[in-house]
Amino acid sequence: FVAQHGVLKPFIWHKADVTVLNAARLDGMNGPYVAVSNHSSHLDAPLIIGALPGKLGRYVAAGAAADYFFDVWWRKGLTALFFNAFPVDRSGLRGRRGLATSLLDDGVPLLLFPEGTRSRTGEMGNFKPGAAALCISRDVPCLPIALYGASQAMPYGKTWPGKGKPPVYVNFGEPMRPDDGESVAGFSER
Repeated sequence: FVAQHGVLKPFIWHKADVTVLNAARLDGMNGPYVAVSNHSSHLDAPLIIGALPGKLGRYVAAGAAADYFFDVWWRKGLTALFFNAFPVDRSGLRGRRGLATSLLDDGVPLLLFPEGTRSRTGEMGNFKPGAAALCISRDVPCLPIALYGASQAMPYGKTWPGKGKPPVYVNFGEPMRPDDGESVAGFSER
């Protein structure tokens, strides 16, 4: 929490003109949830974690690509420290199966990027169904989040935010729950 809000958030808010929209939609929300967002920049997780109000962001664990963020000891340590991150296997082999469900069962909210990777163009890709399946299997709400401008603040392929202070928006949607009998694919699409 100290690393996230005492170091990372002030740095990111200094490098971008961040506007948080519709945080009031989260009033009354408590317990575990699965936050999902479009993904176009390495700034996405710190923007969301920094924008989540109070207790909703304090213990959130971000899913991070196991093949990139957990491949070397120093990146694994920094990722875990700043994002309370856990590894997500993007290969489909499910070698770490059960970690996300265990975290939700323990009351830990999750931040996931269902596109599976950062967009190279800034355009949103198709969502993989894993986040929707977690919401349905654990009976937790999905918190949709839209990020605008993050890909301009730190485009794909860059290792540091650019010069200037580009506008970035973090827009919280209404928390969602699956309808009775709704399929994983249907909930993911909605």
